[in-house]
Amino acid sequence: MKIMLPADSKMHSKAFTFGVATASFQIEGAVASRLPCIWDTFCAIPEKIRDGSDGEQACEHVKLWREDVDLIESLGVDAYRLSISWPRVINKDGSLNPQGVKFYTDLLDELNQRGIKTFVTLYHWDLPQHIEDNGGWLNRETAYLFADYADKITQAFGDRVYSYATFNEPFCSSYLGYEIGVHAPGLAKKAYGRQSAHYLLLAHGLAMKVLQKNSPNSLNGIVLNFTPCYSATDSAADVEAASKADQYFNQWYIKPLFDRCYPEIIYDFAVEDVPIIEDGDFDIIAQPIDFLGINFYTRAVYEADAVNGFSQVDMVDKPKTDIGWEIYPQAFTDLLTSLNALYPLPPIYITENGAAMDDKLVNGKVDDQDRVEYYNGHLNAVNNAIEQGVNVVGYFAWSLMDNFEWAEGYLKRFGIVYVDYQTQQRTLKASAYEYRDFISARK
Repeated sequence: MKIMLPADSKMHSKAFTFGVATASFQIEGAVASRLPCIWDTFCAIPEKIRDGSDGEQACEHVKLWREDVDLIESLGVDAYRLSISWPRVINKDGSLNPQGVKFYTDLLDELNQRGIKTFVTLYHWDLPQHIEDNGGWLNRETAYLFADYADKITQAFGDRVYSYATFNEPFCSSYLGYEIGVHAPGLAKKAYGRQSAHYLLLAHGLAMKVLQKNSPNSLNGIVLNFTPCYSATDSAADVEAASKADQYFNQWYIKPLFDRCYPEIIYDFAVEDVPIIEDGDFDIIAQPIDFLGINFYTRAVYEADAVNGFSQVDMVDKPKTDIGWEIYPQAFTDLLTSLNALYPLPPIYITENGAAMDDKLVNGKVDDQDRVEYYNGHLNAVNNAIEQGVNVVGYFAWSLMDNFEWAEGYLKRFGIVYVDYQTQQRTLKASAYEYRDFISARK
């Protein structure tokens, strides 16, 4: 199996950015050299993580980062997307932690020296626990603390960063973390989900102002995840159900950025579930962005539900990844073209796309042809969207290496590089070689 795009694809150009991505808590380890975060606390709660694991060791990236940069360079990628651990770089009193800052500046300097563009995400879910203790994303003040963190760390990084994203997937932080409780901090209330989403978006807007002031030459934006919603049948009720689900899970996070309001589904909410929104909040949220990061993995199918308005249908007979997500590349094209029709989008980077597969290391090799097939299908889906006028300018494979997969612990492997967690040995999978060959063939 090879990754093959049409001969005239714009993605064959070296002007198109290809990269790999990771996140701090998932790979870094070295918990002793940072403050505790909400995921440390969540991992310590029995049965929250499927294999009972935590991020204490992860991929020991803080220790092995030089080897990991060698690995990234060996893949021939143009760019590396990483996230900064807020609790590693900011002390409890709000001052910078010099040791934590040095880890990242050394890493950024090395990547830059090798000609690898650095795409930095300021928040990939690891909120300092002491801030959560004061209300976390249910406290409006956290948005201002985030802007202060963004201010200090961007000044410390200077001109080392090619691109900043304020947040990765606010949907996951708010819905999974505060509304249904399957992610840290593990709270479960509809009102909490909607309010935390609002304060996350407010924090994004406040931080964008800081980024454009401190780092005007970097591409500054946000990363949103989307799971396109399809109706189970063509019935009016199911079509309406899919529309409501789309508003609730997808449009909720992007519509305020461009339209300065939440989707119409907000009018269906009970009074106690409507978030507190202050005058001027939407003007702050709707700061101009230089790029939009889009993360895509799968789609969801919905039918009408008399109680909740919509309920998801399990696509029993469809091909799925090891994490149980349907493989349906057409949804990727549909997503990109529909967003492009709805909003005045800036240039788009696909900041995450990939698959968990049941990888086996056999005789020092991982022959993950299923993942190669997934990438081939989804890169072609991106190309199809580009051909239909969507301005996609880059693509990042998720992820560089196997890592701590949140509530799944270490049970699911998304990497194009296999990690033996006992020895920390990294092994390039067949997908890594194929991705490398595909990238290196560009003109």
